[in-house]
Amino acid sequence: MTLPVAIVLGARVQPDGTATPTLRRRAETAVALYRAGKVGRVIATGAGSDPPPSEAAVVAALLNNHGVPRDAITLEDRSRNTMENIAFAAALLPPEARVILVTDAWHQPRARLVARRLGLAATSASPSLRGANPWRTAKLIMREIAAFAAYLLRPMGR
Repeated sequence: MTLPVAIVLGARVQPDGTATPTLRRRAETAVALYRAGKVGRVIATGAGSDPPPSEAAVVAALLNNHGVPRDAITLEDRSRNTMENIAFAAALLPPEARVILVTDAWHQPRARLVARRLGLAATSASPSLRGANPWRTAKLIMREIAAFAAYLLRPMGR
């Protein structure tokens, strides 16, 4: 049986082109999945904003720097939001691929909703929140509650 594919959902890149703590934690989680033999490939997602590098490129560099071979990494660097992260990555998957969405715990319900609507067999893995700013985390959780409701109520493709 073919190993699942990890899809690392994008997050903001620092103005100097380095990973934010959120993006770094997601990349490190994908590295751990790869090293443990739980995934055979990793798709790094996210366009980011100008100037480059893209979120996907930053994740790919982190993956490679931590031992994930370049030929096991695919870049999806056009997406601008969760729906596009998953939809554009889905187009890069082999038929019948199993997926592990790598994102923060508070983001999992919305990400898995999108994956389910796209017909993907997806589970998820989340990085530890160790070192995360508790006030920022609380703010992100509140934002995610509203975003989940919006995604739940709107049809796909909008």
